[in-house]
Amino acid sequence: MKHVTSLKIGPIGFRIGCDWREPIAQVERLYADFPRPDDGIADFNVHLFAARPWRRILRPSVHIGGDFVIPDAAPLPLDQGLLAAEMGMNLQMALGQRRYLLLHAAAAERDGRAVLMTGISGAGKSTLAALLMARGWRLMGDEFALVDPETGQVHGFPRLVSLKNQAIGVVEAALPDARFGPRLEGTPKGAIRHLVPDARAIGAMGEPAKPALILFPSYGHEAAERPVLPSEAFVRLTQASTNYTKLAARGFDALTRLVRNVPSRAVDYPDADTALAQVERLWSVL
Repeated sequence: MKHVTSLKIGPIGFRIGCDWREPIAQVERLYADFPRPDDGIADFNVHLFAARPWRRILRPSVHIGGDFVIPDAAPLPLDQGLLAAEMGMNLQMALGQRRYLLLHAAAAERDGRAVLMTGISGAGKSTLAALLMARGWRLMGDEFALVDPETGQVHGFPRLVSLKNQAIGVVEAALPDARFGPRLEGTPKGAIRHLVPDARAIGAMGEPAKPALILFPSYGHEAAERPVLPSEAFVRLTQASTNYTKLAARGFDALTRLVRNVPSRAVDYPDADTALAQVERLWSVL
């Protein structure tokens, strides 16, 4: 790769190589405060490349590759190169991570304990994680929660927070002094803008937390809450994990321990203020 950078997010190091300079420049600007991989050795490699030499110049399109790939995945236009880099890092984690049980979930920490929020696309977990950060919680991540199978603790993975469509304005208003990436229009999920985690999230990302609450949020409904039995939570979380089956017995034991020891709630909400109030109320009675 002609242009290369590296960074460490939580316990995971990445090396990103690209045929074009601008995506790497954007990654370096937004991840400027993040450390480099230990001893310069990355856990995963991401490649952003042109399928043909002329595609670097003529209608340039970015293919996503690396240590692990999805054959025939559609490329992105060059002006979405930052999104391609983010997708590339997520792809390596989803397909290659074996040390931690991965949950497709946002996580935030307070007083050494973490709330995990998981749901289908559009449930609002990234927005809620960003808004909790605005209220003083430590952001631990918006894409993956890393559960240590040995200790049961959650490790931080505070990559850029991917905000979509209407959520962009909501978080911009809540965090007027925060750093944001460019607004990307016309992506497969509409408009996207990336939020840089605050200094606390970055500085403390090596500190794990004990999971204390699991939430299954659902946006666009009248406010409601209900307890989720461990059996239902287990099934939902297996569906939210990209490597549960790969970890075999370690994954089963880790997930069983998680749902037995940590209360789960389903939360429906019509707007962000309602959801934040629900989170704070549930947290106060733990």
